[in-house]
Amino acid sequence: MNLTENIRIALSSLKSNFLRAVLTLLIIAVGIACLVGILTAIDTLLNSMSSSFNRMGANSFSVRPARNEMQSRGRGRQRVGEVISFDQAMQFKERYDHAGAKVSINFFCKWNATVKSGREETNPNVRLVGIDDNYLATSSYTFASGRNFSPTEINNGDHKVIIGHDICKSLFDGNSEKALGQMANVDNKKYRIIGVLDPKGSSMTTSNDRRVFIPVQNAKRYHGTAQTDYRLTAAIPDPIRMDDAMASATGLLRNIRRLKAREQNDFEITSSSGLADQLKEMTTELRVATIAIVMMTLLGAAIGLMNIMLVSVTERTREIGVRKALGATRSNILFQFLMEAVVITMLGGLVGIILGVAVGVGVAAWAKGTFVMPYNWIALAIFVCIVVGSLSGLYPALKASRLDPIESLRYE
Repeated sequence: MNLTENIRIALSSLKSNFLRAVLTLLIIAVGIACLVGILTAIDTLLNSMSSSFNRMGANSFSVRPARNEMQSRGRGRQRVGEVISFDQAMQFKERYDHAGAKVSINFFCKWNATVKSGREETNPNVRLVGIDDNYLATSSYTFASGRNFSPTEINNGDHKVIIGHDICKSLFDGNSEKALGQMANVDNKKYRIIGVLDPKGSSMTTSNDRRVFIPVQNAKRYHGTAQTDYRLTAAIPDPIRMDDAMASATGLLRNIRRLKAREQNDFEITSSSGLADQLKEMTTELRVATIAIVMMTLLGAAIGLMNIMLVSVTERTREIGVRKALGATRSNILFQFLMEAVVITMLGGLVGIILGVAVGVGVAAWAKGTFVMPYNWIALAIFVCIVVGSLSGLYPALKASRLDPIESLRYE
């Protein structure tokens, strides 16, 4: 018998024991769906985060106070270094001139601000950020219309504002030209709109387009405190010199923060590409754990499949005797039952792959990222199905192939 004939016989056998086969098929489908779905979701989230880091620019790095490792009881990473004060941030910006770097200063004033213009008003989920004249360039924002803050507006703390794409869409139906020159009430203070930004997308579940930017001196006046943490971002023309630029920034910051030679850095300097690499390393263990859990699920499915195949051999003993009497060899019988087991696992795997890919698409939509077809995980799922089917069906197939044809024909 050829391969096509064996597949046809396997499908016919499944129809005769439909409910039993479907239940086993579903167990396999759940395991494969978990395998493909979780691994695809991880890749989708990483792709979303990597895209966000790339939009920040591969030639930039950021500075923030040092933080310790993950804490128990759900507290997460805790700051251990002193905040970067406004004076320290200004000193760094004025003194750092490595390789033609451009330095920007910013801080988040409010995470749930409301913006109102005329009768239109946003939801209270707008991030209000105080920035200097370099921030938009170092963060790779571009203008749909209007202009950046001038140095004079920054130093004077003028009541001017630059709004993100989503804010323009909410208040002015996406008409950036119409927004220019309009007055906007931002956190109960009036500002004149001088610029509208192009869409920048999201970082995980946080939209970069639901932000409004005001001059850092204005933000300092209304939202700054002694504990305000100012963030520094530096962009250099040549990414190849990133390591030298970060080393130079480390030395300057140690000097500004008056750290002694024996003291460790109380700040962190991270590049966008380095952070993406760290995230990939962190998910490696998660992938391994996912595969291990799925394998345990599939082990249960394999045991169930082997039981079904043994029952099938017993029920079809007379059929096996007839086939052997008509000239079927041991290898023919062995291959027939082995193929039946593989067909069941492959059908279950197909259902699982479809469900897993659907999970990946859902995660991509939720994270507002780009879905990438997980060909590698699909290939892994197919390989696992073939292995599980072969191992589960091997013993029943051997048992069937060794049946005595005369005794089989007498079986009732």
